[in-house]
Amino acid sequence: MGKEKKKKDCRTSIGGQAVLEGVMMRGKTAYATAVRDPEGNIQVESRRLSTSKKMKVVSKIPIVRGVVSFVSSLVVGSKILMRSAEVYGDEGEPSKFEKWCEKKLHLNVMSAVSFIATLLGVVLAVGLFVVLPILLADLLADSGDWLKRYSIGYNLIQGGIRLVIFILYIVAITAMKDIRRVFMYHGAEHKTITCFEKGMELTPENAKTCSRIHDRCGTTFLFLVMAVSIVVFSVVNWVCDEYLDIFVYGKVVNFLIQFAVKILFLPFVAGLSYEVLKLLAKSQSKILLPIKAPGFALQKLTTREPTEDMLEVAIAAFNKVREMDADASVQESSFVVSKSVKKYTEELKTLFASEGIDESDAEWLVSVKSGVPRSELAESDKMLLPSEVREMDAIAGERMGGKPLWYILGSADFYGYEIKVDGRVLIPRPETELLAEMAVKTAEKGDKVLDLCTGSGCIAVAVAKEGQKLGKDLAVTASDVSEDALEVARENAEKNGASVTFVKSDFLDGVKGKYNIIVCNPPYIKSGDITGLQREVKDFEPLSALDGGEDGLDFYRRLAKDAPRKLAKGGTILMECGAGQAQEIVKLFKKFDYTMIARDYNGVERFVRAVL
Repeated sequence: MGKEKKKKDCRTSIGGQAVLEGVMMRGKTAYATAVRDPEGNIQVESRRLSTSKKMKVVSKIPIVRGVVSFVSSLVVGSKILMRSAEVYGDEGEPSKFEKWCEKKLHLNVMSAVSFIATLLGVVLAVGLFVVLPILLADLLADSGDWLKRYSIGYNLIQGGIRLVIFILYIVAITAMKDIRRVFMYHGAEHKTITCFEKGMELTPENAKTCSRIHDRCGTTFLFLVMAVSIVVFSVVNWVCDEYLDIFVYGKVVNFLIQFAVKILFLPFVAGLSYEVLKLLAKSQSKILLPIKAPGFALQKLTTREPTEDMLEVAIAAFNKVREMDADASVQESSFVVSKSVKKYTEELKTLFASEGIDESDAEWLVSVKSGVPRSELAESDKMLLPSEVREMDAIAGERMGGKPLWYILGSADFYGYEIKVDGRVLIPRPETELLAEMAVKTAEKGDKVLDLCTGSGCIAVAVAKEGQKLGKDLAVTASDVSEDALEVARENAEKNGASVTFVKSDFLDGVKGKYNIIVCNPPYIKSGDITGLQREVKDFEPLSALDGGEDGLDFYRRLAKDAPRKLAKGGTILMECGAGQAQEIVKLFKKFDYTMIARDYNGVERFVRAVL
């Protein structure tokens, strides 16, 4: 008695279907699809089932609930089958025709193609399992007087033909490797459910010992549809022939009438078959075995013995559905699918733009992580693996949280050199490369160069390395008041093999000797403007490297006053400044022999050269 109770307690309404490289399990409130992706990882996508009050009422009406369940399973199953395929790659870049249709006709071509494909599948099924059996049965009826049209024997022959076609169809598609794997996952689905219903711990080892035949299988349902259709259509044909006298027309008209009757009564047949399947599944009596046996035999064709890794996938889907059925607060989850570099870049740019983030951040993110040059992203069909997409998604999430991209990535490119950056130093800006370039071009062989307020050391590294390439043998020193910044700068110099001497100094106070060139990118943001800066700047970059005082010129004043004693005769100071500051800075250096303003890539007066 206890054993029977335990078995009854383990019965479940969870059912499923096999998909490409995975299994979908459907419970009372949710469904989950588990798929093993190209990298061998199990991914699970889960969704809540939206059930209206009307649907709840319908679910209690015999036969009607079977029709609704059948249609729902068909729609959801097709969608999930296509979704599982996406884990292995996207559908490709839309063609010009697809883009034109979407723009001019507001038509999604891929959705239309999917609809047409589904429609053709339905037409093929109707042709094979409705039209062809009628035609073949009519041929047999025309061959002699031994078979009377619309008799029970006639309908039995139609059902038999339908069953033979179904078996031949299954055998034919089994020749395809991918279908054989789907059948193996079908077996994994059955074994998992059976393992649970037996009260065994859900492990691949335990599930492997269970049967791959199950009472509630869709294959058994299809057999029942064929069997029930024989009974239903025999009665319908007898009524039509005996009382309505409608089968008295020509062959074509009679065929069309038969076809229409079968299509008309197909929902009723499906609904009735559903009820029969439910009744049979409730009992394990051996008396019912002869009725169940044909369906079980067909399951031998549509299921194959799965591997343990397939069972792991099925168990993952089953456990997820159980969890969601038991707890309404469990959140839905989604697959991370393979995508082309081109498509992922477009999606990320759109997402960033909606959040007010510069689209270039999306391009840099994808370029750095995929290894595809930024200039080639728009044309690259290189596929990103799910793990790569997942990593980029995580970075994108941090970026949308406000954190600067280069802090997330941990390094930035500057003048062709990889420069480590974090919250201790400013992120090098592209325009600052022009400042480093000016320093390299200005320097003569053997010159001493000081990078004042070095921060990450990007300027010092670039000047030292480029000077070395040109054979100028420059002696480069870098200074900063922040020991944290100097620590980062030393790492960057070592990583890039740059010969740079580092000095901790409050501006020029701790710097010894004289230099031919002083390069400086000091803090130049007005104190009152700090709060108006972009969030990623004011909340994440070091304030001491941004705040240039009330008018933003504090450091330039100190430089104009103290730099002459640190410059050799004819020495040059190269400075970066904020927009609109260059003219004021030139006035501060009026005691110098020569000053000149240079513009950045956008035509902004960004640099000041002062020669002593």
